[in-house]
Amino acid sequence: MSRTPSRIATAQPALVPIDAIKGRGTATAMPHRFEQREREQYDDGWGSLDQQAAEEHVPVATQVIEELAKKIVTSNQSPDISFDYSINPYRGCEHGCVYCFARPTHSYLNLSPGLDFETRIVAKINAAERLRETLASPRYEPRSLVLGTATDAYQPVERRLCITRRIVEVLAEAQHPFSVVTKSSGIERDLDLIAPLAAQGLVSVYLSVTTLDNDLARILEPRAAAPARRLRTIKALADAGVPVGVSVSPIIPFINEPELERILEAAAEAGAQSAFSIPVRLPWEVNPLFQDWLRQHFPDRADRVMARIRDMRGGKDNDARFGTRFTGEGVWAELLRARLRRAAAKLGLRTERRPVQLALFNRPRKPSAQGDLF
Repeated sequence: MSRTPSRIATAQPALVPIDAIKGRGTATAMPHRFEQREREQYDDGWGSLDQQAAEEHVPVATQVIEELAKKIVTSNQSPDISFDYSINPYRGCEHGCVYCFARPTHSYLNLSPGLDFETRIVAKINAAERLRETLASPRYEPRSLVLGTATDAYQPVERRLCITRRIVEVLAEAQHPFSVVTKSSGIERDLDLIAPLAAQGLVSVYLSVTTLDNDLARILEPRAAAPARRLRTIKALADAGVPVGVSVSPIIPFINEPELERILEAAAEAGAQSAFSIPVRLPWEVNPLFQDWLRQHFPDRADRVMARIRDMRGGKDNDARFGTRFTGEGVWAELLRARLRRAAAKLGLRTERRPVQLALFNRPRKPSAQGDLF
């Protein structure tokens, strides 16, 4: 029988301090909601618990699992999302952001949304080939597309695997419009492809900047680029003529929320032209992971943070309803929106999406079964 989400939150408390494994967002391989087996600690009298604790302090290397994807372009069915298609070259993300709403997706792979999500990365090695097949199909209609919605397309393993770069090459060949959301400076590597597309109005990039505080960033998103490095990436993109915006997401009350205006100001100074923000979301296993993190790093305000989150989520830890899950509701959610609008207007930042340029789409040639011989 499958475990329930409420049971997950209490069945296996954190055995190792969250910061025990350097450079990781969580140190626990917490169970997921589909797990069918119970696990509990047992002292056999031979020091097994001490040995287990010592082993859990050992740094965990990132493991890349290669996957041949059957499909790479996902259609959006949610009425409150502004794009039609998404591409995620990877499953899981090495950045280790403790708040990542995509962590529960590892449950479908029978992997932990905790440590596994950031150490066992599934790489869709045939993503570019699948994308070409999709775009070449007569049934395909070009629409708004976002690269990196449930994973960061430029996370550290991309430096070696270059899956995202090959995807961008196919999009460039087809002159297909797209946007990228990332918190990695690695996107600068692909400016040779992105800048010419930007000149045609085919691409926009959003850098996620959640804090300007290095100490907070180190525990909040341990393997992402440092805040100052992300600002330099905004500048590099803007200098290359790429429309670039800033995502101050997620906003966590009393943690990074006081920085909202300062982040927007720093991003605008670096060259950002637009901005948006989303309150923190705590779906499924993210909730116990995040609350463990709060108690570990901010015990003095953990209860206050969760109370404010519930104020914006109809009294619950999370609200998955369409229409409110990305905005929140109530007085505090509206106050955050008002602060964003006011600061953006003062800094000359747009808060609406750019129109998508579809007229230049050039359907690529469909690969032949035996490959191109000439």
